Amino acid sequence: MNQNPKILSGTELSSAVFSKLSNRIVNLKNKSITPTLAVILVGENPASKVYVRNKTKRFEDLSLESKTILFDQDVSEAELINKISELNSDVNIHGILVQLPLPGHIDSEKILLSINPIKDVDGFHPYNLGHLAAGVPTFIPCTPKGIMRFFEHYDYELKGKHVVVVGRSNIVGRPISILTSLKKKYSDATTTICHSGSKNIYNYTKVADIIILAIGSPNFLKAEHIKNGAIVIDVGINRIIDSNGKPILVGDADFTSLKNKVEAITPVPGGVGPMTIAMLVENTVEAAEKLTKHS
Repeated sequence: MNQNPKILSGTELSSAVFSKLSNRIVNLKNKSITPTLAVILVGENPASKVYVRNKTKRFEDLSLESKTILFDQDVSEAELINKISELNSDVNIHGILVQLPLPGHIDSEKILLSINPIKDVDGFHPYNLGHLAAGVPTFIPCTPKGIMRFFEHYDYELKGKHVVVVGRSNIVGRPISILTSLKKKYSDATTTICHSGSKNIYNYTKVADIIILAIGSPNFLKAEHIKNGAIVIDVGINRIIDSNGKPILVGDADFTSLKNKVEAITPVPGGVGPMTIAMLVENTVEAAEKLTKHS
């Protein structure tokens, strides 16, 4: 049993990321360029609105620009694509983000495909996902990119380790499975993906050195499901009602159960979430730099 687990603070690590970005931001501003993100938000999804508000605040704190474009729930695909086309052509917009999920009548793939890949700071365009799959990433999806920073910052070398990823979405599970297995420093792991079609996921988590959880199932992973000294990265953000009837946020990992058995664990909130926003900022700065070189 580990009585002193390392709590991997995304709040602290994101501050370090912003400090490192400051010179790059100043260099751009000296050329009269302010990295600018356009966020498209459709409908009234409360979680999406909170997430967009957090992104906007972080951009403001860093004296960057973030413009939120609101659409009603019943907006048509054509309207969204027309707006994205405008943003693609706007030289003052460096990054475009469409907040997911979109309403059911809209084809998310078609919308994401309409974003110019050099402004796709979320990394979801097939062009950028294809580069990632080929091992030559351009824009990396923000949450997986943030997870890899934990390993780099805390010097957790993955070579020879067994990583188990629980979840296979294009937003987290699939990209992080590629990143952890790339032949490079802080990667080169043997990576297993588990998902809803896997039989007895716990058989895999019990032998994993590192477990990355992204399934949206509150407190799914408990102490009996891991080996001593495992590292747990918790991407889940689940709103539940506690024993006092109050709403609280919990992850996919049962933090209380796990904390004395793991070598290290990310908390919820304050773990992966802040790093997702930090990587969005970094990708937007990078997009501004690339577009400046090409202009």
